[in-house]
Amino acid sequence: MGILKDRFKAKADQMSAEIKDILKEHGSRVIGEVQLAQVYQGMRGITGLVTETSLLDAQDGIRFRGYSIPELREKLPKAPGGSEPLPEGLFYLMLIGELPTEEDVQHVTAVLQRRSQVPLHVFQAIEAMPLTAHPMTQLTVAVMALQTESQFARRYAAGMSKKDYWEAVFDDSMDLIARLPRVAAYIYRRKYKFGSHIEPNGLLDWAGNFAHMLGFEDDGFKELMRLYMTIHADHEGGNVSAHTTHLVGSALSDPYLSFAAGLNGLAGPLHGLANQEVIKWIFEMQEQLKTDSPTPQQIEEYVRKTLSEGKVVPGYGHAVLRKTDPRFTAQMEFGKKHMPDDKLVQTVWNVYETVPPILQSLGKVKNPWPNVDAHSGALLVHFGMKEYDYYTVMFGVSRALGVLASLCWDRGLGFAIERPKSITTDLVKKWIKGEDQIWGD
Repeated sequence: MGILKDRFKAKADQMSAEIKDILKEHGSRVIGEVQLAQVYQGMRGITGLVTETSLLDAQDGIRFRGYSIPELREKLPKAPGGSEPLPEGLFYLMLIGELPTEEDVQHVTAVLQRRSQVPLHVFQAIEAMPLTAHPMTQLTVAVMALQTESQFARRYAAGMSKKDYWEAVFDDSMDLIARLPRVAAYIYRRKYKFGSHIEPNGLLDWAGNFAHMLGFEDDGFKELMRLYMTIHADHEGGNVSAHTTHLVGSALSDPYLSFAAGLNGLAGPLHGLANQEVIKWIFEMQEQLKTDSPTPQQIEEYVRKTLSEGKVVPGYGHAVLRKTDPRFTAQMEFGKKHMPDDKLVQTVWNVYETVPPILQSLGKVKNPWPNVDAHSGALLVHFGMKEYDYYTVMFGVSRALGVLASLCWDRGLGFAIERPKSITTDLVKKWIKGEDQIWGD
């Protein structure tokens, strides 16, 4: 069946038995308390999902299977001569729940290389769109075109047993992850490089090969891609892209359909598109101030102007985090190591020193600190990738690791279709008057 698949099956069987026992003994216990504001305001903070791959803490940030970003940068295997973790190692950790060895990571890389062939009709589907189409639109279309390769869809139509759902989802997920870099790089070269495409290099790791196909051979950029793909891979299950993939997958839509839905959520300005908005905001600031190295005072004045116009400073604030995002810190450390004198990167650092005190002074912002989006664009621009409307595509390639690992666990544990209860405002009014019930009180 394959080393990785066998290990996943063993882990899933063990956890399924544990969950069955937990529900038998504690299934009637009440978790949390839902407030009316939460019902109206995006279900913020309501515990209603189980995601095995990662957990987001308001103070410590994201932890993958219990490991923080700094710990992952230290403990996960690296490419030869490199210092940043290989994303294949994080995928193994999310899938199996244990830190991988060098051999484990090499195995995952080899599996992805073998599965990376993209059918011709997928490229034809991309080419059918105008060049003006947003790169995320092109990526979603490409993933939908790849759906013709779904083993889950084919086996389900043939009458697959429920106990085998996980295996078909596993195979689809591996195929999709393997093919995404090729497809995403094709979109980049088509839109920005006059269709001059670069064939994959089977000797490179997953992220290194993505950098190669994009057209960046600098070892520093390959290292950035390894870090970028690792820290953007997952953010527990409640964010839009992860939740959407889980929700659509709960209807037994195959991984291609589920991930395409997640990509459409990721394309939203309040989610993955934010990294595009950050670098756009900085470029606009430089243009208006007529300098590529604005002073802290100039930055402060521009920030206050942005806020006075009823806009937000992109890259600052997070729905859960209450401290500086560790993913921002990881990128800042990368910048200090590889590009300490870069003016754009220094501007990001100056914005970091300027924005939080201003937001704190307003007294209305729970989290005035930067999130991951506040830094990533400046690092990419340093290496020559200035096409900021492509950045979310890279986010999507990375996020596939987490949401598809989670989808494997959804089917491995036999999770049910997601179907929360909704109410009307009329019922809320009656409940307030004591004329009806909402939560059985």
